[in-house]
Amino acid sequence: MSAAFSRRTMLQLAGSGAISFAAGASGATTRSMRADFLWGAATAGHQVEGGNVNSDSWVLEHVEPKSFAAPSGDACDSYHRWREDMDIVKQLGLNTYRFGVEWSRIEPAQGEYSQAALDHYRAMVEGCVDRGLKPLITFSHFTVPRWFAGLGGWEEMANIDHFLRYCERTARGLGRNYRHGLTFNEPNLGALLSWQPDFRGAMPFFATANAAAAAAIGSSRFSSTPTFDTRRATPVQLAAHQRATEAIKAIRPDLQLGLSLAVADEQAGPDKTAIREKIAQVYTPWFDVVSKDDFVGVQTYGRAVVGEAADLPPPPGVEVTQTGMEFYPEALEATVKWVARETGRPVIVTENGVACADDSRRVAYIDRALAALARAIASGTDVRGYIHWSLLDNFEWNRAYTAQFGLVSVDPKTFRRTIKPSAFHLGGYARANRI
Repeated sequence: MSAAFSRRTMLQLAGSGAISFAAGASGATTRSMRADFLWGAATAGHQVEGGNVNSDSWVLEHVEPKSFAAPSGDACDSYHRWREDMDIVKQLGLNTYRFGVEWSRIEPAQGEYSQAALDHYRAMVEGCVDRGLKPLITFSHFTVPRWFAGLGGWEEMANIDHFLRYCERTARGLGRNYRHGLTFNEPNLGALLSWQPDFRGAMPFFATANAAAAAAIGSSRFSSTPTFDTRRATPVQLAAHQRATEAIKAIRPDLQLGLSLAVADEQAGPDKTAIREKIAQVYTPWFDVVSKDDFVGVQTYGRAVVGEAADLPPPPGVEVTQTGMEFYPEALEATVKWVARETGRPVIVTENGVACADDSRRVAYIDRALAALARAIASGTDVRGYIHWSLLDNFEWNRAYTAQFGLVSVDPKTFRRTIKPSAFHLGGYARANRI
């Protein structure tokens, strides 16, 4: 099955019940969205482009001990096939494509900028516009240049100046045909993961891997997301966001700019709970800083039940995803309401999705998540978009290619795209602009 579905094929699928062009699992509509509501799908540069050889992640993927199930390699070859990917987004009836620009391509060596890379990303912006899609640009989606990691990355306040120069070059290089941007993707992720016992227990291993990466690039240190020291990195990234926002706005004062946060539906455990401590560490500093932004991106995948000192595992017998999370789409209602209330900012859901091999479960997840979003909007929450993660089955960091978040599958040898029924199902909501 090719990515280019014919109209006849789409109608046959709809008639068989495999996909639905009416919003809601039963075809019933409940609420119209605002006319400028963003319906989209997201990708991240390193996870889909392939060959990102100058990034910190590429180094870590190739040293011993390995913290990745496999290297990223060619990923989805989206660096060359982005036109096809955008064609799919348009074909589905979505109006927004969120993608990231790779700092390590734009500045592969310290102080050396690639005009060809800037031209490439500007062509992607124009490609969206040509297809009637709204680009949402992420300036920093986890990965950084290897030289930046070797300088201490986000653990050093002095490194902010490097980020500012990159943001200024990129803001100018991308032109003026995009209206939404994110400085950072989930800068609070390291703090959030530190509440998971498995991640906390793996920190000595990550330290060993980072030491190996430092040796590989001839540096005395190597700091990489999300295994950096969050006590050092959080104040640096908070300041970096504020200063980068000022720098980008000086070039693009019309740009709607914010950042995205990893937000779980935080729930207190049945006995003693450290939920207040977790919120103070993971969220409060970021809520304070984004209260000055144009919007805040919310990225939710489920809930976290917080015990006395860490998150508790999912209860026995509940459905879990390929990443071990509880299947809990309803989390989205609580998170968007909470973030909007705490920050006073409009919300765009910049990521929401599920890792599963059975695409019918993705359809169910989308229905239940959007129903939760509709309840939040009905309560008065200002939500301005829903962007699904991910457009493609892609490189999911330490899990490599074993977690399937995509609306579209990708053959690892031929890179052939195959659109899943869940993609058309989401497109039905977008075409109707109703939940």
